[in-house]
Amino acid sequence: MNAPTPHLQQPVQTYTLAPSRPSLVLPAGSCDSHVHVFGPVDAFPYAEPRSFTPADAGKETLFALHRHLGISRCVIVQSACHGYDNRVVEDAIAHGGGRYLGVALVPLSVERTELQRLAAAGFRAIRFNFMKHLNTGASVEDVVALTPMLAELGMHLQIHFESALIHSLGPVLQQSACPVVIDHMGRVDATLGREGADFQALLRLLEQPLFYVKVSGIDRIDATPPYLHGIARAQELVAHAPERVLWGSDWPHPNHTHVPDDGVLVDALAQFSPNPAHLQALLVDNPQRLYRFAA
Repeated sequence: MNAPTPHLQQPVQTYTLAPSRPSLVLPAGSCDSHVHVFGPVDAFPYAEPRSFTPADAGKETLFALHRHLGISRCVIVQSACHGYDNRVVEDAIAHGGGRYLGVALVPLSVERTELQRLAAAGFRAIRFNFMKHLNTGASVEDVVALTPMLAELGMHLQIHFESALIHSLGPVLQQSACPVVIDHMGRVDATLGREGADFQALLRLLEQPLFYVKVSGIDRIDATPPYLHGIARAQELVAHAPERVLWGSDWPHPNHTHVPDDGVLVDALAQFSPNPAHLQALLVDNPQRLYRFAA
C-alpha cells in the first residue's frame, strides 16, 4: 500500500553544499514545484520502517534557500521517510504565508474525510511511487480508481516511476479522472537522447491534455555536471508541451549520487527555452493554474 521499505541502516544523508547565487533573475511569482522537508526529527519523527534516513532539512532552511534563489512560491512533496504522517509538510504550509502548498502521501484506503482535511490544509495532490527503492505496494489500477474522489476535491495525481514502467503505466493513467503529474521527466536516461524509447513514450503521453511533467532532476537523469543531456531533454519537453511543464529544484536532493548546487540548477533554466513566454509559463503561469496559489 505504497509503504516505505524497511530501514536499511545506511548512514544518515547530509546536506553540506552552500548553493551559489544564481545569475538568472527569475520572473515574479516563480514557483519551485518540487522540494521535500525532513524533520526536525524530534518534532516530526521518521517513519518505521523506512528506506533511507536523511539529515534534518526543515522549513526554515527551505525558506532561506528560496530567498537566496529568488523563488517566491513552492510545492512541498511529502517524502516516504516520513510515511503517511503528513504533518511535517502541513506545518511548513502553515508557516509559509500562503506561498507554500503540498503533495501528500496516503494509503489507498484513505477516507474521503482525510482527503478533504488535506485539501483544506493546502495539499493539492496525492503522490504514488513506483520506484524499486520505495517498494510501492499499490497497483496503478487501484491508484486510478482513487482519482474520481481526487477530482471532486480539486486535487490531482502525482506519479513517480522507473522510466521503463511508462509503457505499462501510461495506458492505465490515461483513464485518470484528474490531471496526472509525472515526476522528474519520467526518470528517463537522458544520455539515450530524444529517440530513447522511454522518452518517446513520455512525449506521446504529453500530447494528451491530462498530463503534466516536472522538468526537474536534470541532475538525476544525467549524473554528470553540467548536465547537458538532462538540459536537452528538458528543452525538448518545454518545447513539446509549454503549457503543461513544471519545474522543481528537488531540494534537498535525497537518494542521490551527489548534492547538486541549487544555484546552478536555477541558472540552467535559462537554457530550457529561448522563448521568455515559455519560461514565464514554466515558472509562474502553469504552477498557478495547477496548484491555485492564493492571490
